[in-house]
Amino acid sequence: MSTSSTQSKRINGRFNSLQSNGHSSRDGSGPRKRIVTHNDAYLYALRVAYLTYLLQPRARRIQHAPPPQPPVQRSSTSINDLMKDFSLIRDNKSTRFPHGFMSELEKRLTGVLMGRERKPEYNDATIKRTFAAFFNAFTEQSFKKRMEKDRRVEDLVLIFFSNATKELQKGKTPGDDSWKLMADRHLALFVRLISLVLKDHDWARDRPELAGRLATLESKLLAHDQDLSSTPTRNGAASGAAAEIVVPLSYEVKDMPLVQVVARIFGLTNTQVQSDINKYKPVWTEKAALQDLKSYQTHLNLDSKKTLRSDDFDLDEAYEIWRKGEAQDLSQMMLAVIQSNPVLAKSTPGSTLPQFHRQTSSPDSADSTYPEALMRMSDHSERSSYVIEQPVDMSTLSLGGQNPETINGEDTAFTFIPPEPRTYYRFIAAESFMHDLNDNSLQPSEATADTPAVKLLSKQSMELLNELGLRWRIPPVSRIILLLDAVREKFIDQEITLETLDAVFNFVKDQPSESKKSHSLVNPLSSDRTKWLLADTALYQQILSSLHEALMRDLYNTMQQCYESKPPSIGPIMYVLEHHIYEDPSFFRSPEELDAFAGALYEGLQQQAHATYKSYLEQHVPQDHGDWEFFHVIELGKAVTALAKKIEKRYKKNPEVMGVNPHSALVETILPLYAEDARDIVTRILELAQAKGEEVPIEDGFQLYAELTDIRHVYGEVLSNVPFPFPIEATLADFVWRWIRMTESAITDWVDQAIKQDQFHVRTDNPQQVPTEEQRHSVSVMDIFSSFNQAIDRVVQLNWDDDLQYAKFMTALAKIVGAGIARYCDVVEQRFSKEMDRLSPEQELAATQTKQEKWIQLAKDTWSNKEKIEPFQFFPESFVKLNNIDFAAQQLDKLEHEVNVDACAAVIQSHAPPVTQRQRKITNYVFTIKIVEAEDLKACDMNGSSDPYVVLGDEYQKRLAKTRIVYRNLNPRWDESVDITTQGPLNIIATVWDWDAMGDHDCVGRASLKLDPSHFGDFMPREYWLDLDSQGRILLRVSMEGERDDIQFYFGKAFRTLKRTERDMTRSITDKLSAYIHHCLSRRTLRNLTSKGITMSTVSNYFNRNRPQQPTQAPSEAEIANALKRLFAYFDDNFAIMNQTLTSTAMIMVMTRLWKEVLVTIEALLVPPLSDKPSQQRQLSQQELDVVFKWLQYLFDFFHAVDEETGEANGVPLDVLRSPKYFDITTLNFFYFEPTDALIRTSERMASATAARQQSQRNRLSAPASLASPAFGGAGGLMGLPSTRRSKSIMLSRNLGTMKKAKEEKWKEAQADPNDDMILRILRMRPEAERYLKDRSRQKERLAAAAAAEMIVRQSLMAGGGRMTGNLPRR
Repeated sequence: MSTSSTQSKRINGRFNSLQSNGHSSRDGSGPRKRIVTHNDAYLYALRVAYLTYLLQPRARRIQHAPPPQPPVQRSSTSINDLMKDFSLIRDNKSTRFPHGFMSELEKRLTGVLMGRERKPEYNDATIKRTFAAFFNAFTEQSFKKRMEKDRRVEDLVLIFFSNATKELQKGKTPGDDSWKLMADRHLALFVRLISLVLKDHDWARDRPELAGRLATLESKLLAHDQDLSSTPTRNGAASGAAAEIVVPLSYEVKDMPLVQVVARIFGLTNTQVQSDINKYKPVWTEKAALQDLKSYQTHLNLDSKKTLRSDDFDLDEAYEIWRKGEAQDLSQMMLAVIQSNPVLAKSTPGSTLPQFHRQTSSPDSADSTYPEALMRMSDHSERSSYVIEQPVDMSTLSLGGQNPETINGEDTAFTFIPPEPRTYYRFIAAESFMHDLNDNSLQPSEATADTPAVKLLSKQSMELLNELGLRWRIPPVSRIILLLDAVREKFIDQEITLETLDAVFNFVKDQPSESKKSHSLVNPLSSDRTKWLLADTALYQQILSSLHEALMRDLYNTMQQCYESKPPSIGPIMYVLEHHIYEDPSFFRSPEELDAFAGALYEGLQQQAHATYKSYLEQHVPQDHGDWEFFHVIELGKAVTALAKKIEKRYKKNPEVMGVNPHSALVETILPLYAEDARDIVTRILELAQAKGEEVPIEDGFQLYAELTDIRHVYGEVLSNVPFPFPIEATLADFVWRWIRMTESAITDWVDQAIKQDQFHVRTDNPQQVPTEEQRHSVSVMDIFSSFNQAIDRVVQLNWDDDLQYAKFMTALAKIVGAGIARYCDVVEQRFSKEMDRLSPEQELAATQTKQEKWIQLAKDTWSNKEKIEPFQFFPESFVKLNNIDFAAQQLDKLEHEVNVDACAAVIQSHAPPVTQRQRKITNYVFTIKIVEAEDLKACDMNGSSDPYVVLGDEYQKRLAKTRIVYRNLNPRWDESVDITTQGPLNIIATVWDWDAMGDHDCVGRASLKLDPSHFGDFMPREYWLDLDSQGRILLRVSMEGERDDIQFYFGKAFRTLKRTERDMTRSITDKLSAYIHHCLSRRTLRNLTSKGITMSTVSNYFNRNRPQQPTQAPSEAEIANALKRLFAYFDDNFAIMNQTLTSTAMIMVMTRLWKEVLVTIEALLVPPLSDKPSQQRQLSQQELDVVFKWLQYLFDFFHAVDEETGEANGVPLDVLRSPKYFDITTLNFFYFEPTDALIRTSERMASATAARQQSQRNRLSAPASLASPAFGGAGGLMGLPSTRRSKSIMLSRNLGTMKKAKEEKWKEAQADPNDDMILRILRMRPEAERYLKDRSRQKERLAAAAAAEMIVRQSLMAGGGRMTGNLPRR
């Protein structure tokens, strides 16, 4: 049966930007620069409304009042004038305070405040109050620090005067100036206190000029120190008279209309608002408003970021027009403030007051383009409290204290203008709009022939928005745009209807009436948009785009109901789109967008047609399949035909909506569905109970398959020429897949339970019994493979008759087996690592020591020539875990043969469709690089070791990863991974560094590798042993994301996991033994053996190692053998434990690894690492060389372990012992004491032979491994040649046979590639060979670079047409 759910998901996925699930919200909103809180918006709106109240025309009344008192005259116009005597000579040291003055002044001030001051004039309470206010500012740390540095008199006097003024002004009425003389008197007392401090400490005699100027300042301040009480007949006025006076402001909310509007909009009571006004009344003053305007004017003149700039306009002409209008508006607004509070003009020290200039109204004025929407309900005099009838020149007005540098630095904070006026205005406009929209007391407008009745912004709200726009200097166009943006958000959030949106557009587009044209010349939305702000243009385009997206989504959702009996109308949506969106010149729609919408709408209609058809199917076709009849098919067809005719009639006048024909979408969908379901219904009538819709148990399905196959067999015998009508395999294959999925979900639990119940002991009945080979693994590995075999056998026993399906079943099971093995290896290796990494008692004690104690202990050990090398004690359980991994590899190999992996892969390959075109080009590749380990690193520390870590970088020296530090180890192991994303081939460089606690870190060596995606097209991980350019090599595991769905791949991956785990565990065991090997086979042991201990001659020979050594008596055979006695005993103890637990295969594997450690240690005794520089290592004497080679022979015999009675070798096989490194060491005996010239000639001959051999190998399809990362310089590594062979791939590691064959080929290739490295290492101990070493190094670099370049070209040609195409090869 056809369903609609799948198709619905597909259509929704393709049109997720236009369609939402349901009708709860419209997705999308504009960006916000700043989050405005409700309280912040309320406070800024309140302060503007309150300022409107302060600046409103004052009422007047007749009142009998006394004549005004004349203002008290001061000796100077300002404190700045009084301080001119100091400021003019501020750089003169004679007028600065002496050092130490500030601390003495602080003590004297403390005495004044505590009442200990001897002078009686300082005991007044008011004086103590002002002095206390100054003392708080004086003791502030930053001020004290500045005063200690500058020691200027004017700074101290001004800060006192500022604090005294603030303190004395408290509680005074605005017209009371009596505090001014009080401030002068207090300042004079403060100056007197300064003079007293100078006199008391005899500083006045050293600074007479400072003392004189202080005395002059005190006299000026006390020039008018008199009784300020006024007489009734002052200035000759005997009595008061009746006069017209200004009615004082009540400062009550009930008298503030706009404040009440703010309260209603933000949902507050008048009491709450009154409290806020009382709280902020000292700050929200006319002076602060005038200060804001003057600061804004200064910012405008300085082209500061606090105002609009030319960059905010598209045209310079538009900016000049705005700037001109802005200057006129600022003049009018500042004069309005001064007219409201004339005291501000008196306190302004300007030469003249603003002058009036009669001008005509200019159409370019910024406020001349107010929309009728914001003006139609108020006349000109009501629009703003700041607009006056005449322009005015305010350029001469100054408030004092304005520092142009501070303003240009944009440190000025406004009182009435918020930080981001546009954001605050938009927030308040949205609040006002929603409040008025939901206000039941607001009556809607009258309906007309074109527009319905709506209610939008009230007259009071528009007055508030007008005041906000004027005060915050928001251009009229910006106000309209911000209002539209707020409405857009409400519409997208479905807080307003489509009718309201249409009304808002009509509201802002409405042309002004004839009576208003004198105040609004043109509608801003239809004005010249080149004069708009760039921000307004962008925001308006965004508004239109967002509304278009929301309307298109609504249209889509409405059209989804077009096949219902009574669908909703799309007329209102289309009207808004056509009249307000598409007709606007700022809106742009590309044909591609319309085509995408049409395609999505068509698919949505198909989905709805599918759902409608499904409802007809449920209506006309019974639910019980047993009741189906052909009659139901006929009735279903009639219903489909009737629906098609009705839709055709419905859309006869307008057959297409946005380029989509609903009738065509319906017909093209339901008719194919009807045809398919008619065929299926007829078929299902004959299938009996095949479609019950219940999940049948898996075993029932298997039993049914067995029965059906038997029936089919009988059917084939009777009707051999007629195909069986029932596709059994196709129908019942789901039961097998369900079984496989169930197995996959349980595999992890199987493994975890098997490990949890395992004690990892050998399986013997008696602990004293020696286990056999079959008893040396534990039960967990047996349990998991028993589970694997049961899962596979259950499918095999079905005798599935479809080879392709059976091969796919086995592939899926192979993947499950691989996942189980990976899980087992991971858990077992974690437990193994925990056992191997445990601390010895000595290490636990050392871990508790402090750093100083560790250094002291190290010094003691160094002085006593002592090395703490403690043998590691192994647990038998650790060896059992290694046995389990080896047993798992054997069982997996057996399982691979039983499943017949190659046959399954061949079947799937034979049914694979042919590749008719190139695979899709991949643009990004993710490589996983695991930094595993390193071997035979160069020793960089004095103790003969290194503290290595690895840094991965690319060819542009960009660091990609860094490993942890492994301390005191020349064979470290890191096992750290990093993911690298690249779009093509990338060269990476691995640099091994030696960490040093002090000084720069030393470079141990470098190697490079090229990551080429074309080489990882099979998504198989690879291992790369990269030779460092100095000495040793490093192992990297590289894989590219992805894997092959192939049974051979899954088995190969499982084998690789087992072998990797086995190798890592073996390495952990040998690492515990290697430290003791290095300790026993050291130069110290050799020196003690040949010199019979440390003597003065030994020390002298150390410093004269290049001189001929005096022959000493050679050690005896017994002494040489006795030197290895401790090492052999250590081996015997550990091998005894291993032999009781490890299998023979694992035992040989551990001993082989230990033999490699022995060879590396012996080699380090004989020659230094490979390098192009001379070495400080001393060449051994003949005596010492003989001892080392005898040690090598003893160790060779020990590891070979030949039984003296039977002659049978029980240890490491000879072919493993005689490795290439072993042969290199034995050849040293032939060259060790050869003359330098002879060694150089031999090296040149071998170099020529190597070059000829490499030239012949360049004709092969792959480069030799030695070119991947040459020993000198790493040129080949820089070219990125891989160093691994095909034997490392998963496909060739799918069983033990292929892995063994690949290992043998690698061994033969290594033995057949001799070189002169050992001779070069001997020459490093010959100072006369320094030049040859450098020449040979450069020669190797050139040869390696040439070979690498040729290989890169060859690979590029093979990759595709002579260039790197970047495509993955086809499988």
